[in-house]
Amino acid sequence: MTSCLYDPASDAYEDFIIQYLHSTSAQLDELARISCIQTIDQNYAVIYADAGNVGDLNISDYTYASIPKIYGLLDTGAVESSGILKAVNQPSLLADGRGVLIGFLDTGIDYTNPLFQNADGTTRILAIWDQTASGRETSAKEVFPEVSDNFPVADAPDSATFYGTVYPHEQINRALALLRDGGDPFSLVPQQDENGHGTFMASVAAGGSVAQPIAFSGAAPEAWIAIAKLKPAKQYLKDFFLIPDGVPAYQENDLMAATAWLIRLAQQHQLPLVICSGVGTGQGSHDGTSPFCEQLNSLSGYPGVAAVTGAGNETGLQHHYHGITHADAEYNDVQLRIGAQEPGFCMELWAREPDLFTVGFISPSGETVSRIPLALGRNAKIPFRLSDTEISLNYVNYESGSGSQLIFMRFQNPSPGIWHLLVYPDIQASGEFHIWLPMRQFLSEDTVFLKPDPDTTVTDPGNAAMPITVAAYNHSSGGIDIHSSRGFTRSGRIKPDLAAPGVDVQGAAKPLSLPLSAQAEEIRFTRMTGTSVAAAVTAGAVADLFTWAITDGNDQTLSAAAVRSMLIRGAIKNPAFTYPSREWGFGKLDLYQALAYF
Repeated sequence: MTSCLYDPASDAYEDFIIQYLHSTSAQLDELARISCIQTIDQNYAVIYADAGNVGDLNISDYTYASIPKIYGLLDTGAVESSGILKAVNQPSLLADGRGVLIGFLDTGIDYTNPLFQNADGTTRILAIWDQTASGRETSAKEVFPEVSDNFPVADAPDSATFYGTVYPHEQINRALALLRDGGDPFSLVPQQDENGHGTFMASVAAGGSVAQPIAFSGAAPEAWIAIAKLKPAKQYLKDFFLIPDGVPAYQENDLMAATAWLIRLAQQHQLPLVICSGVGTGQGSHDGTSPFCEQLNSLSGYPGVAAVTGAGNETGLQHHYHGITHADAEYNDVQLRIGAQEPGFCMELWAREPDLFTVGFISPSGETVSRIPLALGRNAKIPFRLSDTEISLNYVNYESGSGSQLIFMRFQNPSPGIWHLLVYPDIQASGEFHIWLPMRQFLSEDTVFLKPDPDTTVTDPGNAAMPITVAAYNHSSGGIDIHSSRGFTRSGRIKPDLAAPGVDVQGAAKPLSLPLSAQAEEIRFTRMTGTSVAAAVTAGAVADLFTWAITDGNDQTLSAAAVRSMLIRGAIKNPAFTYPSREWGFGKLDLYQALAYF
């Protein structure tokens, strides 16, 4: 990694993801020669390009995969229902997360909460990487500890600049000691979870067992914890993807860097690792081919490493359209209602290879844009004379990750009302295509397809093969959550894998106020719903499996693929349903039954 003139987290740089062993585009090759570069693993690196050297952002010049996708948070008696409490308390198992690290990609953590402490007041948090922290440059070696040759990541460079600040275990303990003495812990470790989502997720997965003020236990109450507090997406990316102000949004390359850090941290301490992702995106091929998905997939064969993610919360929101053009029809008329308060959005059409399509538009006022030929669809800008609407259009005939055609449409200042997207077949085999709108928090609730398809709504990275992808169900009523995303992937891969409790689940709340010294011993609880909550429950269950297998020596070779098989075999199945199911995957999580089948 070459020296960066500025903090790479600043808006002075624009970020591009590259497969650094391959040439991607002339523009990226040129930027790589004059900018700072961060290696993620054997396959991927991130270019931090001086914003003054970057032209107008578009997917034709810089490639679709290189522009970091924008991720959002996946949601606004669980452990007992999942067979976890029985496994934790069974004397012959004691599968409680001992000797396992659960790493979170989220909004941070309230490290002062007693749920994350041992009985003696020391922390179970091994490290925090606060990507948002500024004021000093952190060496890559400090962020990425030394690794051995047989671990599935590239060696960290000896000297480089990076971003954010890492707070190790010893420093967090000193901050807690200061808190107990009536001091300000944030003078030593200033990281805080202003949102509360990360604290909640960590408590559900790995919170300790307490009896007061209520009886509570996380799924893996003895596990080590690490968390990467994700920095907000840079403004230039939010502007490009038309992300609303004030909505939590995160960059794909920051997720990749955080994942690499967690892997190296686990290897440094020789601990099995469960990566828990509480974020997702509606962008991409919906087949697990993005750089972040590929990074997770590359870990699948290594023992003691697994990843868990939520399926998303997109069902019932009318954000997905599935179309088939027939031989006797000139085009497929896709009707889209755009809300009156919609400032703009990006929409993606993905074809099934080898099909190729072209598109035209009819605005609510009746203004028609005729079919745009493939030759003219490279970063075309389409103004509408009767309104302020402009549509930017890109035809990518063979997107590098999937091999499929991508039609990328960017609506700026769209006129409210019913729009018609006319989809014409150019090369037709199956005639099948999918279109996705952005995920729920990035879009007005009134912008919807009029003939939506509720299936194939799992968000990335949940479409990738490696993560255990989890749907959410109500452990009180037994029913699937109404918004839990449904499978399968675009190519038919079985996702979600399982369902876990994710409706009105109890977990730690963020502090009422700061400083915390007056309420240091008080634990506050709240409830949340969503598939990221279900993912946290499942991440704890996977940590419990690693305790039994690796910490206690029953199977030192247990890998993510084996963990997935164990959980599927132990899943509770309703005889009224057919499995695998688009809603339930292979059934409800039951850790005790998974261990019983070993």
